[in-house]
Amino acid sequence: MDFDSRLIKIAIAVSLLVTLAILAVVLALNWQQLAARYGFASPTPAINEEVWTEEESTSGLLVGSDPQAFLRDRDFFDDDGAETAGITVTYGKTAELVLSSVEKDLRVHIVDILGRHISGEEWSVLINGVEYRDDDRDGIIYIRPIEAGEHEVLLNPKAGYRTAAEASLIRVKNQIEYVAISERDLKILSESQIDASIEDVSEKMADEDRDGSEFTEPLGSWGGAKLGIDVSKWNKEIDWQRVKAAGVEFAIIRVGYRGWTTGALVEDPYFAQNIREASEAGIAVGIYFFTQAVNALEAVEEASMALALVEDYRLDYPIFIDSEGTGTAGQGRADHLSVDVRTEVCLAFMETVRNAGYNAGLYAARHWLYNQLDTTRLSRHIIWLAEYRDVPLYTGYYQLWQYSSRGQIDGIEGNVDLNLSYLD
Repeated sequence: MDFDSRLIKIAIAVSLLVTLAILAVVLALNWQQLAARYGFASPTPAINEEVWTEEESTSGLLVGSDPQAFLRDRDFFDDDGAETAGITVTYGKTAELVLSSVEKDLRVHIVDILGRHISGEEWSVLINGVEYRDDDRDGIIYIRPIEAGEHEVLLNPKAGYRTAAEASLIRVKNQIEYVAISERDLKILSESQIDASIEDVSEKMADEDRDGSEFTEPLGSWGGAKLGIDVSKWNKEIDWQRVKAAGVEFAIIRVGYRGWTTGALVEDPYFAQNIREASEAGIAVGIYFFTQAVNALEAVEEASMALALVEDYRLDYPIFIDSEGTGTAGQGRADHLSVDVRTEVCLAFMETVRNAGYNAGLYAARHWLYNQLDTTRLSRHIIWLAEYRDVPLYTGYYQLWQYSSRGQIDGIEGNVDLNLSYLD
C-alpha cells in the first residue's frame, strides 16, 4: 500500500505541473488582451487597422508600430526585372527604359514598374554619350534619323527615382520591317487633346468626278453584292438596330486618323461606340484609317494604331487605309507625295496589317487610283473603289464599291456613304 501511495502522489504532482504549464502558456498567449482588459498595458493595434504611428530613428529610417504596414505599400514590392540590373538602390519609385526601333529611328520610353509613361518630369538620356531631352515631358524621347547598329542608352538619374546604373543596349534597324509596333510605343491621342478643326477633314475626293447618275438609295443585294455603309464621327449618333432593320449587312467604321497638320495619331471619338453597337446589332464590321503618312515608317505606325484599337473586337471585313487628299488646297502634310512614296505608304500599311493576321485593303477614288498610285504594285490587296456613278468607269479590279455619299438609311441622321461588297 505504501508503494501505491507514493505512485499516487507522484501522479498528482505531475498532473499539477502539467496543468500549471498549460495555464502559463495560455496566459502568455493572451497576456496583451488580459493586460489591456485589466488596465496593465495598451493593446497592440490589430493588423487590419490603419491606426499606427511612425518615428524617425537615428539611422534616418522610419520605424512604425505596425510591423505589417509594408503590405499596404504599393511601391514596396518593386519588381526590378532583368532589364534593370545594376539599379542603385535609393528611396523613391522605379524608372525604367523601354527601347524600340523600326527603321533608323529610336524610341525611348521612360516608364514606371507597371509600364506606364512617367510624364511631367524633365527626363534626359545619354545615347552613346550624347544627351537627348524629353522636352515635352511626356515620357517619350524619339530620335530620327539615327545610324543603324548597336547603341547604349542610359537614363540620367533623377531625385526621387531609382534608375539603372548601367546602360541598356538597343540595335537600331537598318531596313523597315512590316511588323506592328507595340501600343506602348505609340502616342495615340483623343480629340480632346488636339484641335480637331484643323487636324480632321470631311471632304470626299470622289466628289470630283460625280456625274449625277449615282444611286442614292440602298440597293440591297444588287447583283449578288451585299449592302453596306461606312461611318465616322461625322455621322454622329447612330441607331444600329434600325440600321440593321433597314437591310444594312456590313459597316466599315473609321478607327482614327493622322492629323493633316501636326501628324498626330488620333482615335475617332465614335469608334468604340460604333463598332460595339454595330456588332451587337448583328452587322458585320471592318475598319478604316485616314492616312496622312509621309513615309513607310509612319504608315507602319498608323497600321499599328488600328491594330491596337481593334484588338478586342472581331472583324469580318478588312482593315483599310484611306488614301486621299485633304481637300485643303494642297495644305495637307501628305498632299504632295510622289506616286512611288504614296504607293509605298499604302503597301507598308497593308503589309503590316497582313503580317498581324488580318485582311488588308485600300480605299481610294477612281482618279486617285489612276493618277496618285501605282496600282500594278497593289494586286495582292483588296481595293475599295469610290466612284459616284451608276456604272463605274474604273477599269481596274475592286472588291468593294462606294457608290454614293448621299445615301439615306433609317437610324442615321443626314447623308451616309453607301457601299456594295463583292467579297465572299
